[in-house]
Amino acid sequence: MRLSFRLLNVFANEGDPFSGNPLCVFEDAAELDEDQMQGLARQFNLSETTFVLPPDGEHPEADARVRIFTPNYEMAFAGHPTLGTAHVVRDLFDAGDRVRLSMAAGVIPVRAHGDEWVLTANEGAVEREFEPGEIAHTIGLADGDLLGPVQQVSTGSGQIIAQAASVEAVRRAEGDATKMRRYAGMGTRGGETLVYLWAPTGTDTVEARALFTQGSAVVEDPATGSACSNLGAWLVAQGRTAVSWRVHQGAQVGRPSTLDLTVSDEGVVQVGGLVRQVGAGAVHL
Repeated sequence: MRLSFRLLNVFANEGDPFSGNPLCVFEDAAELDEDQMQGLARQFNLSETTFVLPPDGEHPEADARVRIFTPNYEMAFAGHPTLGTAHVVRDLFDAGDRVRLSMAAGVIPVRAHGDEWVLTANEGAVEREFEPGEIAHTIGLADGDLLGPVQQVSTGSGQIIAQAASVEAVRRAEGDATKMRRYAGMGTRGGETLVYLWAPTGTDTVEARALFTQGSAVVEDPATGSACSNLGAWLVAQGRTAVSWRVHQGAQVGRPSTLDLTVSDEGVVQVGGLVRQVGAGAVHL
């Protein structure tokens, strides 16, 4: 079986080929079973790998159905896989600049202007609230380094959204896997724990980091569209709308990335960024 794939960088910076979050997209996964998809995601060992399938009877209006796998588990929704897969679906099916992708979290509409893609997130929900100091201690910070409310929020993939008291606190955070794993299974990604730590750097700019457990370790994601969507939902829950922010993430792991977050007057959350294809190939099973 020959399987074609594409490699892309999502939330990339113009002119920097090593920016953004890497993604592998398999163009036609109709003949693959779940174990094979998981095996391929583990083979490529990127934060996520996606698989394009024909629309199913539940969502026939979609342009394609998509399954999203980390090296260890399947996800209901993730931001950079949504944008990157939409970029590939547009090319594969001549779908135009408005693409609807069906995934476990529902149908996600995505639109493009050139290679800039924007997703509209599902309505978010606050799932749990934490004491700021409780979460601060899991990521190497002190009491007072996080501002409340610190909440687990989900627009399809639950994560802990935590505002830091300063950008300096964002930069010195360091996750403790043993402490973070105490919060596993609370709606967070794949039974693991992701903390999205952020602080404003200006009136409309933000610096963010995503620290998450992976087995016995803590790793960092260079650009996290689902968490950025959850940040938008967190803002809505605080009554903050009419927001347009540029979010910078990934510098500390050598993959500087840029995400554009908007929250409309009505509380609709959108996340966008630049998608660049950097390679293509085939796997033979």
